[in-house]
Amino acid sequence: MKESRLEVAEVFRQYGARFLSRWGHTVSASQRKALHDLAACRTAALGGRLERCDSCAHRVVAFNSCRNRHCPKCQSTSRDRWLAKQAQQLLPVPYCHVVFTVPKALAYLGLQNQRRFYALLFRAVAETLLTIAADRRHLGARLGFLAVLHTWSQNLLHHPHVHCLVPAGGLALDGSRWITCRPKFFLPAQVLSCLFRKKLLAFLKVAFAEGKLQFSGQLAGLADPATFHSWLDPQGKPKWVVYAKPPLHGPQHVLQYLARYTHRVAISNGRLVSLADDRVHFRWRDSKDGKRLKIMSLEAVEFIRRFLLHVLPVGFVKIRHFGFLANRNRAQALALCRQHLHSGAHDLSLSELLTPEQRQAMERRCPHCRQGTLHLVALLSVEELMIYMHPTTAADFIDSS
Repeated sequence: MKESRLEVAEVFRQYGARFLSRWGHTVSASQRKALHDLAACRTAALGGRLERCDSCAHRVVAFNSCRNRHCPKCQSTSRDRWLAKQAQQLLPVPYCHVVFTVPKALAYLGLQNQRRFYALLFRAVAETLLTIAADRRHLGARLGFLAVLHTWSQNLLHHPHVHCLVPAGGLALDGSRWITCRPKFFLPAQVLSCLFRKKLLAFLKVAFAEGKLQFSGQLAGLADPATFHSWLDPQGKPKWVVYAKPPLHGPQHVLQYLARYTHRVAISNGRLVSLADDRVHFRWRDSKDGKRLKIMSLEAVEFIRRFLLHVLPVGFVKIRHFGFLANRNRAQALALCRQHLHSGAHDLSLSELLTPEQRQAMERRCPHCRQGTLHLVALLSVEELMIYMHPTTAADFIDSS
């Protein structure tokens, strides 16, 4: 029999109570919910469902998913549906990947003010890219781009940064033509870094003046205005890391690249190696050692603590569009871009974007005949699940409960 793969959920189930006894006083409502949801995902705790094929009448019984956006098991289908929609918005130009990061000291501030800090981070990134691109010394165009917030490093520590996927060019400021970037060059990283740093620090000062930042623990002393400003001002002296990766060509490559970033969670189940002696062992790449692949070992409770650092506040949007891709004018702007580029919308089929397994899951295809579609027939209780899955022992189970 094939050995089952270790999952984050298993760590949560075995050590969740121990984690709460140590750290429960610091856990937010959204973190507590994630801890519960991930542990219960696709188990009897959430009940199940009966589905039937509309072609061959084959029946499928399955446990329900938690659908928490931080769950490693619940992101694949959501990602595939999202990518299918994004395919219609791609332009026939190379795409650039730009990453904005913040210093470690500000990351601590962000951890205590997640909703406010992450929103200001998005705003600083967006204004930086739009401002520099509009400058005629650099591009003189209006950009449109997608930005995705990540909050983790490979070792699960808090490391907020924003990934931006940007068409290599933009609309002329008067909308009269498409302006293309110079080959192998998007925008100057040093200029982006300086303006990004200036804007985020300015936004934080305004937020502090308006009383919208909170401080606790080691940062409690920053509640004093003089202390806050004497702490914040030096953060503008070292260089902030902003870097651009080589341009991507072709819609398929762009979408495959997007898939790696948009619906990623702090750590995937595939990176887990083992759980033994109250410790979790997982793979990670050490950026300080040439990105060599290594194995890290963490106490299980510490593993849970680090994972939960990356649970976002309820309702916070981590994938955002800016410039001419902003929701309010996207359709008209894309039409104008395609007119200048003499191109229609990309007509990528699902077979080009997704594997057969991904298409089957997204389209709810029957695993038996592979022709019909599965439809929900009934939601099942724990007792009903036992009858369907273990009919010979169901009576004993129900009697004992």
